[in-house]
Amino acid sequence: MRLVHTVKEVREQVKEWRMEGLSIGLVPTMGFLHEGHQSLIAASVKENDRTVVSIFVNPTQFGPNEDFEAYPRDIEKDMALCDETGADLIFNPEPEEMYPDGFCTYTNITGLGDALCGKSRPIHFKGVCTVVSKLFNIVCSDRAYFGEKDAQQLAIIKRMVKDMNIPVEIKGCPIVREQDGLAKSSRNTYLNEKERAAALILSKAIFAGHDMVNAGERDAKKIVGAMTEIIKSEPLAVIDYVEMVNMDTMQPVDVVEGNILCAIAVKIGKTRLIDNFNDNIRQATP
Repeated sequence: MRLVHTVKEVREQVKEWRMEGLSIGLVPTMGFLHEGHQSLIAASVKENDRTVVSIFVNPTQFGPNEDFEAYPRDIEKDMALCDETGADLIFNPEPEEMYPDGFCTYTNITGLGDALCGKSRPIHFKGVCTVVSKLFNIVCSDRAYFGEKDAQQLAIIKRMVKDMNIPVEIKGCPIVREQDGLAKSSRNTYLNEKERAAALILSKAIFAGHDMVNAGERDAKKIVGAMTEIIKSEPLAVIDYVEMVNMDTMQPVDVVEGNILCAIAVKIGKTRLIDNFNDNIRQATP
């Protein structure tokens, strides 16, 4: 496994692999890797001849009062996890490599990026789309792997690839959870012991909402209301949103049918956490 820091090095390696007729998978990350990232890398290793993991804390997707400087970083640990899982190349650029002096070109998306996380993080998806489109152009992979925990991000990237005719297959991989149900996240490390216990309210609400859908409840307001009450029962939890939306448009729905996403964002102390479930619900036959 190699660690490189420049676009030139990535392109030289990819060119060699292409000359050998090898397929390439890409796993874009911001580092501080955990079992969720590892599942993405493992999926890529299984489905491609070579796997590139990008590790880059992207400054353009952080707002002015967000945690860019504090975001956890541990490249040595990340390298060990990548090596153990079978990755072939780590691309770990400095911000200046990705955004050189005079950089002024961005990739933005309307509609899908305005809802859910886009409401409280208005520049977030512009930064995500910009860096991901750059990575697609740098690596030119056959496939790219993203976690379903960031469901809105996954939907946006799929739309961007379709709209911009980018020749890469986007693969979504299931949420990986701790044994007690908390969705894996690099930001979980921000939580103290009391906050870590309180954070379980997210998965408790998600599981309860999913159980209601599985039991046949189709009134989105009832499901969202029940989940909201569960989250409000935790004193440390501050709700950003609890919403049931159409997975393709990110617009709220009244009736649970078709491709739906139930997504939540909750602050526990200073840490903002997200979780979700999604289903494709067939319309009842009259």
